Amino acid sequence: MDVVVASVIAVTGGVVFWAWDQLWATTAVAFAAFPPAHAVMYGVWLAPGVLGALVIRRPGAALYTELVASVVEALLGNAWGVSVIAYGLAQGVAPELVFAAFAYRSWRLPVSLAAGAAAGLAAAGLDLVYYYGGWQADWKLAYVAVVTASAAVVAGVGSAYLVRALARTGVLQPFAAGRRAPVS
Repeated sequence: MDVVVASVIAVTGGVVFWAWDQLWATTAVAFAAFPPAHAVMYGVWLAPGVLGALVIRRPGAALYTELVASVVEALLGNAWGVSVIAYGLAQGVAPELVFAAFAYRSWRLPVSLAAGAAAGLAAAGLDLVYYYGGWQADWKLAYVAVVTASAAVVAGVGSAYLVRALARTGVLQPFAAGRRAPVS
């Protein structure tokens, strides 16, 4: 059942990624004066890994859900091609390391927030290498800060509260997350 639920989270995430890609492209002009601010939207791309880990609560769940979501996004088509799969790998490993640091025993809000932030740092690092290397240092710093904050809030806090809301409905009852929500 774990793999099925993780796969549903991942495929749903991949479809959301594809839609978010379209929104990202259409909103770029709004951030033309200060492009690093565009990263305020970034956290959505990092949510499946954190959400998957919070629901499944097993080693590898964050990596699996984020990586499969990126594969779905690549299959649906996007402006970045298959490079999104490398991003999915990095964005899945980063929160996985945070949950591993807590021995896969703490699913509380601070850990979720840190997992989201770690995914953001991984994504921002790749972006600076592949896309924004020519930016001046203050823009790079601002970009990393905005991506990390967006990831912490959307992927970290948002996923924790989504798990809590889903647990209240009873749909997560077969999982530990359905009996002990992560937010506190």
